[in-house]
Amino acid sequence: MINHYNTGKNKMQIEMLYSKIHRATVTGANLNYIGSITIDKKLIKKAKLKVGQKVEIVNINNGERFSTYVIEGKKNSGIISLNGAAARKVEAGDKIIIIAYATLRKKELKNFKPTILFVDKKNKIKEIKNHV
Repeated sequence: MINHYNTGKNKMQIEMLYSKIHRATVTGANLNYIGSITIDKKLIKKAKLKVGQKVEIVNINNGERFSTYVIEGKKNSGIISLNGAAARKVEAGDKIIIIAYATLRKKELKNFKPTILFVDKKNKIKEIKNHV
């Protein structure tokens, strides 16, 4: 995806996959929370995500696609909980993909590799890859 053009030295920036947690299992949906997605602290670290970072959520079960931001859950808990309005878009047990993007200058693309986490049904890491 082309993000935008400018007239400086780096004429183009491209929005690229930065990180992904693939086929995570939703452990909860809390409508009465202020919003966001709670993710196990270990998964946040291994996926190179930041607390407060915008992420896109893709619900494999129902096709919903929406954005929210990351908040930290208890380390090694396996928690993946959608909160606030996003809780209406999932049910516990749904499989989701959590995607983060980064905007890179053209010269950064050559050496950039995204981080992809594959998790089991309890959201424990099975594999980490650094390519699409």
